[in-house]
Amino acid sequence: MKMIDIKYKKAFTMLEVIFVIVILGIVSSIGAEIIADVYKSYIIQRASHRSSVKTELAATQIANRLTYAISGTVIGRKSSNKSFRSVTNLDSNEYDVLEWVEYDNDSFSAKVTPGWSGFVDISSTDTNTTHLDTKGSELNTTDDIIKNLSDNNSNLSDAALFFESEYTAQTIGYENGISANNAIDITGRSGTSVLNVSNLTGKTITEHYKLAWSAYALVPSDNGDGTFNLDLYYDYQPWKGETYEDDAKHQTLVRNVTVFKFIGTENGIRFKLCQSERISDENNITICKEKAVIR
Repeated sequence: MKMIDIKYKKAFTMLEVIFVIVILGIVSSIGAEIIADVYKSYIIQRASHRSSVKTELAATQIANRLTYAISGTVIGRKSSNKSFRSVTNLDSNEYDVLEWVEYDNDSFSAKVTPGWSGFVDISSTDTNTTHLDTKGSELNTTDDIIKNLSDNNSNLSDAALFFESEYTAQTIGYENGISANNAIDITGRSGTSVLNVSNLTGKTITEHYKLAWSAYALVPSDNGDGTFNLDLYYDYQPWKGETYEDDAKHQTLVRNVTVFKFIGTENGIRFKLCQSERISDENNITICKEKAVIR
């Protein structure tokens, strides 16, 4: 009979197999926690970055706009009842709308020869005239730029002149045009450097002026979840009795805002903006930015 030579190979014992399974389980659980922590960190960092970028962009746009605000025209308004005060005289946090008249920097700096020069020849001006000679201006450029920026809704005839004066919240026309006695309505132009204006009786005329064709308003829009969108309204003229609610154009500047506060001094405005990014149904990341605008 032929004998079969059987060779046995060493293998894991049952105890060793159990130890291996236990060790693999421990390693896999630790690895899963590490992967979960890395993913969680990634989600948080991504939300923080997105919120930071959105907040910075919105805050920068607001600061850039406020740089060209005409002194004395910046107000805080209560969206609840539309009452308003100068931003330098706010007495509560209930003023949630920031509003101002901005001079037209777009046409002023559009060319080597500005759209409006900012100077008036007062030697040829009296209170009975309806023409102001603003030498060194290219008023057709101003007219074109206003039309383009307003999508042909406004033009030079909707603009107003603001001379160096003590403007207050009550003399700009924020209250449906009432007491808009500081702004001088432009009715048209004669040639490239002569402005046709409304009657100058009782108006203060100096050599220097600023031209404005729109007021601006930052208005919160409640989302119903503790956040709000911050909308920028423009292309409306308070000196003509218009408000930002009168079909003014608007764009959402930033969404999911949790805080928008502002305060003013004689020479500047400071504001705080906080924006929230959702991580999950129960968790959010909120980033805040503060900026000060010196004018």
